[in-house]
Amino acid sequence: MSIDLSPLSSVPRLLFEVPLVPLQGQRFQPTGFPGLGAATFQTAVGASLLVESTQSMANRLELVCWDPGSNDLLHDLHGLSHVRVTRKGAFLTDTVLEAHRLNSPYLLEGKDTRFAKLLQEELGALDVGPIDRRKLGDALLKYDVGSLLHGVFLAKKDLAGGRLRVSRALSAFIEADGVRVAASGGVKNDHVNPSGDTKSGFGNVPFARDEFTAERITLYANLDLAQIRGYGLGADVEELLILLALYKLRSLLDGSLRLRTACDLRAAGDSIAATRPASFVLPGRSAIIADLQRGIGACRDRMTVTEVTFEGDLKKGKGEPEETRDDEGEGD
Repeated sequence: MSIDLSPLSSVPRLLFEVPLVPLQGQRFQPTGFPGLGAATFQTAVGASLLVESTQSMANRLELVCWDPGSNDLLHDLHGLSHVRVTRKGAFLTDTVLEAHRLNSPYLLEGKDTRFAKLLQEELGALDVGPIDRRKLGDALLKYDVGSLLHGVFLAKKDLAGGRLRVSRALSAFIEADGVRVAASGGVKNDHVNPSGDTKSGFGNVPFARDEFTAERITLYANLDLAQIRGYGLGADVEELLILLALYKLRSLLDGSLRLRTACDLRAAGDSIAATRPASFVLPGRSAIIADLQRGIGACRDRMTVTEVTFEGDLKKGKGEPEETRDDEGEGD
């Protein structure tokens, strides 16, 4: 292994605070919440703002592993466990893309009950008494290793009474400090009928919106090493999970941090050192990939790619009110 993970062997957390700046200009658009809008808050040093939530960042850290062109994990990550779902012979979704991972209704609520029964058989011994974390960890490693970093809550009564959950081992969020509103606006133009019925989508519609500037924008990342060691899955799996977490973080920072249309960020510097332990520097992507592939090889026999079918109807809901729709990228 080319990456020295020994500085992480005796610390409970690996923490990063990565300074970010807008890719262009000074303004950025933060995440918004139903009935709240931008999530501003006051601190001892002034006004701050939540730029991207922990839930949204968890999903973004998964997407860096995914190739939308082939609907599969990126080639470098082949060998990792995950569950694919097909419908009428075509790809539908995957645990990598599902907000609740193995607790997806496309896996557990369809007519194809084979996977639900498989989980029941493997985790049936956990129905009573305290949860055997090693046994749960083994099952998650086998079917969806990403759950051990992303976290998962198997909230089904027939799976140990809905008590099977794993907290996030890798979490991140983005905050901005010293923020100020940068007011702007525009007009949705209708060159055919400027005075048309705006309720029906016609006519010119002027709008105002608030973007922000900031003295500092920071991506905070937290890898819970104690939790990973606590799975009790052995040194090979611990290294695999640490390397996979480093891969996700490095890929996110090297790739696109375009969080939404008017929020395009980049790391302020090239070298990214941890705040704890301070001696650890986030390795480059090529070094991580080389070690990660060796780690996948060492654990390959304990992981599998499972395919499930979902043939149920994709029914529409009763009509979600506009104000309850969350911002892009949100969701646990």
